[in-house]
Amino acid sequence: MAAALLANQNKKTQASARRSPVPRHLRERAEAILAENYAYMDSPLFRRKNIEAELFTEDAERALPLVSWYQPTRDDAFEDQAMVGAPQLMKPEEERLMFYRFNYAKMRLCQLQRKVKREGLTKELAEQVIEWHRRYEHYREYLVRTNLALVLAMAKRTRLGDVDFAEIVSEGNMALLRAVDKFNVDRGFKFSTYACRAILKAFSRTAMKHSRHRTRFPVEFEPDLEKSDWIDKKRDIVEEECIDELKQIVDRNLADLSDTEQTVIRRRFNWQQEEEQPLTLEEVGKIIGVTKERVRQIQNKALAKIRKLMEEGVLRTRPEPRPSQEPQEKSQDKLDTTGSA
Repeated sequence: MAAALLANQNKKTQASARRSPVPRHLRERAEAILAENYAYMDSPLFRRKNIEAELFTEDAERALPLVSWYQPTRDDAFEDQAMVGAPQLMKPEEERLMFYRFNYAKMRLCQLQRKVKREGLTKELAEQVIEWHRRYEHYREYLVRTNLALVLAMAKRTRLGDVDFAEIVSEGNMALLRAVDKFNVDRGFKFSTYACRAILKAFSRTAMKHSRHRTRFPVEFEPDLEKSDWIDKKRDIVEEECIDELKQIVDRNLADLSDTEQTVIRRRFNWQQEEEQPLTLEEVGKIIGVTKERVRQIQNKALAKIRKLMEEGVLRTRPEPRPSQEPQEKSQDKLDTTGSA
């Protein structure tokens, strides 16, 4: 009687758990994970009893290897020093264990996909989905990072003509990811053998694609020629106009510059090519007999006069009438009116 009551209570607890709503953030994350494809490499080992406890022990998740050494676009990428700090390839026993864990995690995700499709998503199932997906990503990242050195080793052996080295490495990285997903550890081969073959095939496809592209588009692409230089030309024109206006102001002395100020401006900017190159403040100071700090002050004062004149010339669209002329014009208008009357 007590056993029957306990069974009924367990059923009620499970039913209430199924009816309990799943938090929104948890549901969205679980549904996004379940929407992906997790094709795995099956193994007879997965059907053994308590295999999950054997595979996922306390030290199952090791720290991910560092990737700071992996800088394939450096100039010394082909040198031996470029691979200093790369992690060592795994031993056969460790490699088999990591691939078993990786594929078992994908198998559990496939099982959870079918269960959720059959029974619906509950909070407990959503948490299981997220946990197994975390394990799947961890072991995939571990396998990829441990074997990144294979990409550089194969790129060092490969010569693809004019193909950019960054493109070669990118294709090698994608080939390594595909090799991790499709490698079957039960066949008895080492992963490095399988991955190197996959990477070299990716390099071959890249070379063929590049060759077809060069056949269809034989003209070399020059980014400098394709870039428009309209802004640069416009800027040069404006600068030349400003320089011409500055020359006219100084030559005609429209800014009421003193003789000393004219000498400083001419020697400092040297547009009349009196010297081989513009003189420094100290050199100009020796000519006029003052310190370089005084030369700087004279230069700044002269430039302020020139700048004021240039701004007035640019901003003023028409001359303003003089105040003294306006009454005379009005009085003249009155006289004209009186005379005509």
